[in-house]
Amino acid sequence: MTGPGTSAADRPGVRGETAQAFIYVTAANRAEALSIGRTLVEERLVACVNVLDGVRSLYWWEGKVQEDDEALFVAKTRSELAARVVARVKELHSYRTPCVVALPIADGNPDFLDWISAETGPQR
Repeated sequence: MTGPGTSAADRPGVRGETAQAFIYVTAANRAEALSIGRTLVEERLVACVNVLDGVRSLYWWEGKVQEDDEALFVAKTRSELAARVVARVKELHSYRTPCVVALPIADGNPDFLDWISAETGPQR
């Protein structure tokens, strides 16, 4: 039986990817991460958001190395919703160029992966 949470190993012709994805996002602070995350969950674009505070980031910006405190969050969603999640984060975010990337989930607990699919927007 195949389903949205079935591991790649169980699906013929699919190698190393499920129907779900992680969305990795950095934010200016915990409040912004929680605000964006709550909106994504409430809009059912993602099933869950984990916020990690106290991140120290080093990066190039406008020709200089910067160092700042940030927060980050990891959201779980269906792969087909990833582009909508990225677009929505960009609308809500305070940064001009926010870090928001989708990472495919290669495998995992089928029950958890099915839960992600069940708790996100309407199936198409």
